[in-house]
Amino acid sequence: MELAHSLLLNEDALAQITEAKRPVFIFEWLRFLNKVLVAANKVDVKEKQKKLVEQLTGLISSNPGPPTRKLLAKNLATLYSIGDTFTVFQTLDKCNDIIKNKDDTPAYLPTKLAAVACVGAFYERMGRMLGSSFPETINNLLKALKNAESQGRGEILLSLQKVLSGLGGAAASCHRDIYKNARSLLTDRSMAVRCAVAKCLLELQNEAVFMWTTELENVATLCFKALEGSTYGVRVAVSNLLGTVMATALMPKQAAVMRQNVKRATLEEVLELMATGFLRGGSGFLKSGGEMLKGGGSVSREVRVGVTQAYVVFVTTLGGQWLERNFATFLSHVLELVAHPRATQTHVEAVYSRRCVSFALRATLGGLLGEKAQIAAAKEICQAISKQMRAVEAVVSDSSGENKGGAADVSASQHVMVCALKELGSLVQSLSATASPLIQEPSIGLLETVTSVLLHPSMAARLAAAWCLRCVAVALPYQLTPLLDRCAERINTLKSSPEAVSGYSFAMAALLGGVHQCPLGIPHSKGKMVVSIAEDLLRSAAQNSRLSLHRTQAGWLLLGALMTLGSSLVRYHLPKMLLLWRNVFPRSQKELEAEKARGDSFTWQVTLEGRAGALCAMRSFVAHCPELLTEDVIRRLMTPIECAMTMMSHIPAVIKVHGAHLKASAAMVRLRLYDILALLPPKTYEGNFSALLRELVAEFTLTDNSANTTTSLLRSLCHYDDSVLMGSWLQETDHKSIEDQVTASGSGALEHDPSSIYLRVPVGEAIPGPLPLGVSVIDASVALFGVVFPHVSFKHRLQMLDHFAECIKQAKGVRQQAVQLNIFTAVLSALKGLAENKSTLGPEEVRKSALALVMGALDNPNPILRCAAGEALGRMAQVVGEATFIASMAQHSFDKLKSARDVVSRTGHSLALGCLHRYVGGIGSGQHLKTSVSILLALAQDGTSHEVQTWALHSLALIVDSSGPMYRGYVEPTLSLVLTLLLTVPPSHTEVHQCLGRCLGALITTVGPELQGNSATISTIRSSCLVGCAIMQDHSDSLVQAAAISCLQQLHMFAPRHVNLSSLVPCLCVHLCSSHLLLRRAAVACLRQLAQREAAEVCAYAMSLAKKAGDSKENLNITETGLEGVLFGMLDRETDRKLCSDIHDTLGHMLSSLAVEKLSHWLKLCKDVLAASTGINCTSLEKEEEDSEKKDEMDDDIMFTGLGEDDKSKPSVAPRWVTRVFAADCLCRIIHLCENADKTHFDLAAARTAKAKNPKGDLLVLHLSDLIRMAFMAATDHSNQLRMAGLQALEDIIKKFASVPEPEFPGHVILEQYQANVGAALRPAFSPDTPSDITAKACQVCSAWIGSGVVSDLNDLRRVHNLLVSSLDKVQAGRGSSSQLYSESATTMEKLAVLKAWAEVKRGHLTDDDEDMGDEGDILPPDSLIMLVQPELPSLSRLWLAALRDYALLTLPPEFASQLPPEGGAFYTPETIDTARLHYRNSWAPVLHAVALWLSNTDFGASEGPEEPQTATSTTGPAGAVYPQGPPAPSKSHDELVKDRMHLLLGTSIIEYCLTLYLLSHTFQELLAVELLNVLHRLLLTRDPPSVQLQVTAVVQETIRSAHDHLDQLRSSKGVEDGGEKESACVVEEGGDTGELQPGKSLVFAAMELLVFLLVRHLPQVNTKASDSPSHLPTKPQQLPEHSNRLVAVTVSILAELPALCSPAGSMTILPTVLFLICGVLKETAVKTPEGSVPLPVSAALQGIKTIITSPLGRVEKTQQQWTSLVRSSLASVLEYSQPNMDVVSMLTAITLFLVSASAELVGVTALQKGCMERFRNALNSSDPWVQARCYQLLLSVFQHSSRALSTPYIHALAPLLVEKLKGVERARPGTPAELQAVQEGVKVLEGLVALGEEQNRVQLLALLVPTLISYLLDENAFSTAPPSSKGLHDFALQNLMRIGPLYPAAFKTVMGAAPELKTRLETAIRANQASNKAKAAARQAQPTVQATPTIKLKTSFF
Repeated sequence: MELAHSLLLNEDALAQITEAKRPVFIFEWLRFLNKVLVAANKVDVKEKQKKLVEQLTGLISSNPGPPTRKLLAKNLATLYSIGDTFTVFQTLDKCNDIIKNKDDTPAYLPTKLAAVACVGAFYERMGRMLGSSFPETINNLLKALKNAESQGRGEILLSLQKVLSGLGGAAASCHRDIYKNARSLLTDRSMAVRCAVAKCLLELQNEAVFMWTTELENVATLCFKALEGSTYGVRVAVSNLLGTVMATALMPKQAAVMRQNVKRATLEEVLELMATGFLRGGSGFLKSGGEMLKGGGSVSREVRVGVTQAYVVFVTTLGGQWLERNFATFLSHVLELVAHPRATQTHVEAVYSRRCVSFALRATLGGLLGEKAQIAAAKEICQAISKQMRAVEAVVSDSSGENKGGAADVSASQHVMVCALKELGSLVQSLSATASPLIQEPSIGLLETVTSVLLHPSMAARLAAAWCLRCVAVALPYQLTPLLDRCAERINTLKSSPEAVSGYSFAMAALLGGVHQCPLGIPHSKGKMVVSIAEDLLRSAAQNSRLSLHRTQAGWLLLGALMTLGSSLVRYHLPKMLLLWRNVFPRSQKELEAEKARGDSFTWQVTLEGRAGALCAMRSFVAHCPELLTEDVIRRLMTPIECAMTMMSHIPAVIKVHGAHLKASAAMVRLRLYDILALLPPKTYEGNFSALLRELVAEFTLTDNSANTTTSLLRSLCHYDDSVLMGSWLQETDHKSIEDQVTASGSGALEHDPSSIYLRVPVGEAIPGPLPLGVSVIDASVALFGVVFPHVSFKHRLQMLDHFAECIKQAKGVRQQAVQLNIFTAVLSALKGLAENKSTLGPEEVRKSALALVMGALDNPNPILRCAAGEALGRMAQVVGEATFIASMAQHSFDKLKSARDVVSRTGHSLALGCLHRYVGGIGSGQHLKTSVSILLALAQDGTSHEVQTWALHSLALIVDSSGPMYRGYVEPTLSLVLTLLLTVPPSHTEVHQCLGRCLGALITTVGPELQGNSATISTIRSSCLVGCAIMQDHSDSLVQAAAISCLQQLHMFAPRHVNLSSLVPCLCVHLCSSHLLLRRAAVACLRQLAQREAAEVCAYAMSLAKKAGDSKENLNITETGLEGVLFGMLDRETDRKLCSDIHDTLGHMLSSLAVEKLSHWLKLCKDVLAASTGINCTSLEKEEEDSEKKDEMDDDIMFTGLGEDDKSKPSVAPRWVTRVFAADCLCRIIHLCENADKTHFDLAAARTAKAKNPKGDLLVLHLSDLIRMAFMAATDHSNQLRMAGLQALEDIIKKFASVPEPEFPGHVILEQYQANVGAALRPAFSPDTPSDITAKACQVCSAWIGSGVVSDLNDLRRVHNLLVSSLDKVQAGRGSSSQLYSESATTMEKLAVLKAWAEVKRGHLTDDDEDMGDEGDILPPDSLIMLVQPELPSLSRLWLAALRDYALLTLPPEFASQLPPEGGAFYTPETIDTARLHYRNSWAPVLHAVALWLSNTDFGASEGPEEPQTATSTTGPAGAVYPQGPPAPSKSHDELVKDRMHLLLGTSIIEYCLTLYLLSHTFQELLAVELLNVLHRLLLTRDPPSVQLQVTAVVQETIRSAHDHLDQLRSSKGVEDGGEKESACVVEEGGDTGELQPGKSLVFAAMELLVFLLVRHLPQVNTKASDSPSHLPTKPQQLPEHSNRLVAVTVSILAELPALCSPAGSMTILPTVLFLICGVLKETAVKTPEGSVPLPVSAALQGIKTIITSPLGRVEKTQQQWTSLVRSSLASVLEYSQPNMDVVSMLTAITLFLVSASAELVGVTALQKGCMERFRNALNSSDPWVQARCYQLLLSVFQHSSRALSTPYIHALAPLLVEKLKGVERARPGTPAELQAVQEGVKVLEGLVALGEEQNRVQLLALLVPTLISYLLDENAFSTAPPSSKGLHDFALQNLMRIGPLYPAAFKTVMGAAPELKTRLETAIRANQASNKAKAAARQAQPTVQATPTIKLKTSFF
């Protein structure tokens, strides 16, 4: 491939490669040329132009394939436009000659097509430069058009389009000819040609005025005809043409109008024209004749769908502003369409027409209008509804019957109502809380209008109104409760109107169904209200026959809706429900029999409807309340269900007697029955299987059904990937909701099943659309068959399968197709059920029967059935799972494929192979792999049938996918086939190209990471993949382009270096504006992956595209905001969930990698989005700031909008609220990212300096005003979600910036200047109508603001403080004071949030109190905060305690549920207990902290005096609610109160652990403490984070300290008899005389348990059990992570304190363990560290050893012996221990501690002494100077020990070695500071010995020391050249000598006298020293002193 990369084609290389590879080589060269020509130097190009032209024109006649000819034409055109144009006419003539050539053979076709392509490209590129040659060219093309075949026609039309676009208005003379020739081809039989004509005419209408003036009607008629029998692609192209022509007719392009004076069409004319298409189709006006006017045949669905799309194109082309101005006309027009009798001839047609109109409204209103305009549109819709409703009321109330056509009007009006209400609902729901002005403005009267429709005579309209109300309630949850109340009240008052009962019950059901979307819920009492209404309706149903049907249906509907509220509410009504259900059905078989004989047809209808309703409510119960489904409840449900099953068999007889109109009701009962059985476990109805299966099979084999109804489930049961074969990718387009009609699957409507109004809407649907009853019943039977089949006996299975075969044989024609489809769906459903249950199909005969059924369908002419058969075969192989069975199936297909020649069986069996591999996987079908692949590769090359190619390639892709690495050997041949086909298959066969894309993607995955390699084969594979992607990227079909993108995405994942982002990213950006959903999805998914790794590059390439876009015509909307801006804009337009979530992720990745560097850019982006608030609530404060900016902006805007029509094409709407919420979240993320990046972002002074140094740098703190502005805008918006996000941002800003000082005003912080903004942002959140969750969030922000200490002036704080005070009043108001809109748990949440906020303020002021106050004047004095809290404290403390009491009760385990107060607590009601727990959990900790602080400050509330529970809490609900102590208690003494409160606090905090430290210091109770430690232990077992463990240890430490204090108090008060302390009666110290510690009662035991757990957790080696086990590997001491170090250290220090809590006997019980653990920790953590520091656990262990050995326990006689042996064993175990990387120093320190702290008797044992001396000796001989130094220090402390008995043996043993070491220094002087230090320490030891010696031995000792020191001195010459440490030694020796002399003058003289040479050396040194001192003194005057610091610091001292 590399050889192809040259400017001229490398003909030698081309000649050398095989014939098959040449097309690829040529294509690769053309690709290279395409890139290089644009960039190359013009001179180089001109030099080689002649040769290049020859080569390129030569290729024209070499039969190039479609992609090659496209590139070839493009390159030739580029070459001429860059180089010389001399020979262009020759080339053009050459092409024209080829086109004129009469040779019609297929072999010559590629050459002709290439010539046609070249002509098009020349004119497109050079246009008018080609001068007058165009008439000849155009005529030539038109002549060729007449006799070309379909591929040629398509290519010629596309060329004509290019010619037209290049010439523009210049080609006017030929416009009519082109039009005449092209228009007849609009109805061509080839769909690709129709698309091409539509594109050509679209280009023509730009200049050809006649098309949208005189020929307008003809163009419209042509388009309608073109839509008949069209495919999706044709519909898109033709509707594009039709819509654009109509829009141009209405608003012509200026230039064209100037040239000719044209009569413009009026809006009415244009709409009228389009309406004819919608209502009459393509039959024209004149031919319509008699039968058309009489209302004969209906419009074909393709035409109606196409025209609907054209309406959308029409409006989109005219733009959003046009729609705003003309919305009323447009609305009334589309609503008239659906009112027209021709649009609604049958019910199904009516449903389809409604779908179309809804789509036209949704696509235009939803996308083109901003929020304000949408509100205006909603007003218009309201008016239209009320106008219709008035007309209906007139007809209904007109009893005289004068209005003959009235009934027809009413039935037509229902469809208008449905469309209008559906759109109104969608509008309100998408506006969410921004829609509140609509509801609040009385002049609009939205709610009145919608509720009036609830009385419409038609059920469809009533349901639509109910749905609309549900949308209103979900958008504005505060409307939910009032609406429910209103409906309830109307049902009660209008009981006698059937419409009212039906309409208002629909509305209530819909509202209840919407509750799950409103997090704040509805009050619990509403449930009771609904039950009573429903009961009342059911009870009174029999009273009035006119109403009985409606009341029955309404009652059950309400109960079904009630179930959606979930278990917590339904639990209360369950017994009543079970009773109601039981009573609807007869109790016994006898009653059932008796019933058959009774009743007339009406009572039967009511009965059946009632039973269907009951079953429906049951189904709702089972689906929504799974927690209540106990065995018992299921048993009680089964009684009515079994009865219903028995009843089914009686129904046919009843229908025979009473008439066929009961069939629908009977079908409804069956539907409900199947639905509920599918949700229950099959085991529960095993006994009824045979009867049930009879019913099910009869249902879907259409036994009793004369209609040929088919199930809708087949597509969903087939595999999603097979969509390309079934055409179901249409599901994935923007037109999904109307395209469904063409495949006859989109006939869903609410009136088919009213219960769907309260069910959850399926994902991706806007409104539930249940299918017609006939289809739904079959669907339900198929689904249930799949559930039951796995549980049926094999014999039974065989009977059914045989029966299926019989049914198919019996049926004929269309009916056979229907039966077969249903049976296949059922079989697939059953096989799926078997696979999910992991059960098998059954013995041989069952398999045979199933296989015969499936194999028969593989040859069925219906492609959907073939798909299903293939899928069934695969699933059968999966379920049977035997190799022989699989082999026989595969062999059968192999044989068929080898012999069969017909398309049907070849496609069916090739899919069968793919499905076998898909379900059995590579391993199971490996042995057939080779055969399968070779057969499919052969089929894929069958150019005669594109269908066979499609199916074969699709199967091949399945095999590649499922075989994984086993396919590796076939990659090359498959890849070369894929490339060959991509280069040769005509582009019009898009399915083949899509399957090629799938294959390529699968191959890339198979090769996987190998693609990064550089071997020859891999590079060939890689370049082939890239070429394949390039061909697909250039394809005209969006799906193929999407496949190319996903292949490139795969490649980028495996081999990122080889994917060229500079070309990929711009291509993706272009696709973002595509009109195809799948392509936009693919582009965004790819960008998401790229942005994860290379966000910066992606953004840069997108910007470069924006710069280029200025020159090109492409309509790109990348502006200076870059790709990010485009993605933000897409969020406003897109509704597809997957797409939006990918956009969110992509922006998230970009934000993470770029936001900190490009701060201003991202903040501006967020600001622009947020500033687009609906503008209804901008405060004056903002306006002033913005005005000045606005002026500048305005001018630019006006300038640009005046330029031309460009901005109409891309509607830009102000960002919608969802996007603004996302922007506010981004703002919080930016703050967070900056925090992690650099602290300078939060330091104004530093930021200014940094900015001055680097003006381009960007720091967050400089944008603070913007941040506050954005948070303010968001927090004061209409949208609740945005307010939440804004408050969150505000809180983040306050927390992060609170402490940032203002450099210009010392003592102030920068946030102070924004007080007004913060106050203004918070105020609206406290208004009475604000939802609870927002108020709760605002409370949090308030407490953050008050506690942040930003504001120092009390008056300024008052504003925010008053908000909190007002909310506190709300809390005190208690229950039931105000009318409740939301559920009780919402109130709980709000009240607790208020208390939590106050608690945080309280904590804030008390913690301020504790810190010492620095410069008083500037900081806010803590008293001021106290003053804020003080007045509220009495009530606050009460509420806080009440909340804690509630929490304590709520955290009781479930078995104590019966003990909870029946009427709830202070702040929760018993019904909402589950949700309330959560809110308490969020706020108890700060409240507890505040209470603890308050109690400790007021001496446990002593200041309050005795408290009367009743009066104090009368405000907080009923008297007993707060004090669960039962009857009114007498006022308690202070002590009891303290104790009660103490228990409450401790209990609460124990529940989680937390603030016990504050409390334990106050009162200490042993059992509580034990319980606390046990709880903490359990907590550690369940929670693992280190932070929790650290807190736990802190609590334990505090507990043990309190225990110590408690003991000390008791000991001191022992003299006083029972001094009021109850506890003094018990034994003071643990363990008593026996030393026994009782688990559960002993504090020490509990502490030990917990501490051992912690130690073993972090140092598993300490656990002997583990280390003694055979599997244990010995470990070296190790350095622990930081947090483990801290934990182990704290644990050890607590362990060491425990013995002191015990009696002597008790301490002997625990000491062995404690010492063992401490020594263990010492051993395990004493590791050498590079910097010589002591690890924390080591120092803790050493400290612990010292604590224990020096404790008074050693002096107790009773335990003396034990004590001795314990200490000795510990020392022995330390001595035993030695490891290679052990820290010798720490071990020596431990030994020294034992020696120094214990008495000589203890450690003076010979064995131990020997060991200790050995250790010291080793350390003295150590090569490490640092070890030596420490050893010397430790020796000194041993030598100086007060007990001579202990120190003497050591002096004798070790002093000689010491002297020897010091003597040796003379020969090896120290070279490093460490060595010097070691010598110095050694000398100190020797000096110490001198000091210890008695007077008579002084001389001998000095005789050792002095000569050694003198030997360290240097003579003058050596001194000057000596290294620093050597000099240091000299100085040190000299100073010591000068100090020793005066200390021991006599002895010193003696020593000096004995050795004269020493004396001279010393004197010389002293003289030299004095001289240098003088010199230094002189120098010192010139130079200040510098203090030298010692190099080695000793970290810890234990002595």
